Amino acid sequence: MTSTHAFWLAGRQATGEDAFDVTSPWDGRLVGKVSIPTDAQVEEAVAAAYAVENEFAATPAHVRAAALDHVSKRLVERTEEIAQLISAENGKPIKWARGEVGRAVSVFRFAAEEARRFNGGEAQRLDTDAGGTGRLALTRRFPRGTILGIAPFNFPLNLCAHKVAPAIAVGAPIILKPAPATPLSGLILGELLAETDLPAGSWSVLPVANEKMPALVQDERLPVISFTGSEKVGYAIMDSVPRKHCTLELGGNGAAVVLADWSSDQDLDWAATRIATFSNYQAGQSCISVQRVIADASVYERLVPKIVAAVEAQVTGDPNDAGTDVGPLVNEDAAKRVESWVEEAVKAGATLLTGGKRDGASYAPTVLADVPADTTISCEEVFGPVLTVRRVEGEAEAFAAVNDSKFGLQAGVFTHDLQTAFRAHRELEVGGVIVGDVPSYRADQMPYGGVKQSGVGREGVRYAMDDYTYERVMVFTGLAL
Repeated sequence: MTSTHAFWLAGRQATGEDAFDVTSPWDGRLVGKVSIPTDAQVEEAVAAAYAVENEFAATPAHVRAAALDHVSKRLVERTEEIAQLISAENGKPIKWARGEVGRAVSVFRFAAEEARRFNGGEAQRLDTDAGGTGRLALTRRFPRGTILGIAPFNFPLNLCAHKVAPAIAVGAPIILKPAPATPLSGLILGELLAETDLPAGSWSVLPVANEKMPALVQDERLPVISFTGSEKVGYAIMDSVPRKHCTLELGGNGAAVVLADWSSDQDLDWAATRIATFSNYQAGQSCISVQRVIADASVYERLVPKIVAAVEAQVTGDPNDAGTDVGPLVNEDAAKRVESWVEEAVKAGATLLTGGKRDGASYAPTVLADVPADTTISCEEVFGPVLTVRRVEGEAEAFAAVNDSKFGLQAGVFTHDLQTAFRAHRELEVGGVIVGDVPSYRADQMPYGGVKQSGVGREGVRYAMDDYTYERVMVFTGLAL
């Protein structure tokens, strides 16, 4: 019999009156049962976080840093166990699950480092005008208050880490809500945090049902919301609480641009391999996966067959197999949605170059050409292992094609020319430009987020810490400067 996983309420384990099943999207087996907090328990967690705000903000930096270091080290020790759990509940191939644990290790380590140097205080002389004679301003940052962190299913450990670690680093309590499909990875973080000396009430991990979230979102004791997920849900949250501070990391329609100077066989082989890998890793369930390839006409005919061959070389199947590149989507409904979008595009005139087949929750890595601009797969985030290819004439048309999207998360530009790289940085309407590689590259310490419908605010440990805090100035008077 499978035991029921407790949740974490104000730093301690607790169970509610009901539970739900977590099943594998690969074979449907039961991975675990998770207890659901009652309304009273959710209230207890929020009240505890609100009550400890001042104490936690005043916690010495070395205490917060030590807790973050501890979690980082314990993740290393339990890497294989946690990777197996991610793969089981998410369907992610084990090699990518191991990589995710490694990234979470880094996130907590970066947060420990930042906690030690954060908020050193900036001094500013005010006697630059006569009225400021003898005055000195000292600016420091302070937590905005308790954070409601809402995490998605596609990176069930690392995107929880990106909510929790910066919050602890700045001394802000956090209520973490993991995704209903993949709560076990978030609960593991609770196990590791419980081994630290952080104040009771400074963190909770609550697998609350989605329909219960509006009340939490509206709660005035939770002035900061950090959400990663769909555009529709993210902006609905922001619209419902216009006076709260919201960080939204939403969808994308990632483009990889291959320009005319990226033309040697070695160049095109590299681009094709990277495009094939990162249009299909996590089964395409990454908001910076490659969804669009925009290639200069001078390289298009040579590049596309290389992409198709590299996509067809992706190994699909059992996520527990170390050789598997592409596993299932999170559930069969997600795969059916992808299937319907591809079918719509083909009926509208797109050419299917490879793939296009569904087997339960799995969808074959797919490449489409000649996709009409008004099809769903051109306009929306597919969040599946599907790639479109397009021919353009020159840099200006390529950059215009990237910008012809309501999304603006990241873009990749394959070029050797430094001036072109800087033009891309200036002209592309995205949060990040990756030169010489796909848009899917992310280092967890760099600023990460988008423009347009891809969200507001930035993740990346140091940048999330800024989002979780605000500047407060203190002015000294009568000083002999």
